[in-house]
Amino acid sequence: MSQPDILIYATRSCPFCVAARTLLHAKGVDWKEVLIDEVPSERAVMMSRSGRHTVPQIFIGDQHIGGFDDLQALDQAGGLDPLLS
Repeated sequence: MSQPDILIYATRSCPFCVAARTLLHAKGVDWKEVLIDEVPSERAVMMSRSGRHTVPQIFIGDQHIGGFDDLQALDQAGGLDPLLS
């Protein structure tokens, strides 16, 4: 079984974006990244999908996880690994 698609709306320099990348890298998963600082039109897409304007915004499959704090809390609660498998 393959991992679900993971999408992160991010910027290159945001510390929370870096932390999200680090956590996902530690989990050994791949993700697609949309850099809204390089493609500003994608910010509107991100806001429409997530209802939020801050980065990162993380999606696993069709599920909106939220930002880094949400991703970290999900991991600490034991809920991230099941979503990644």
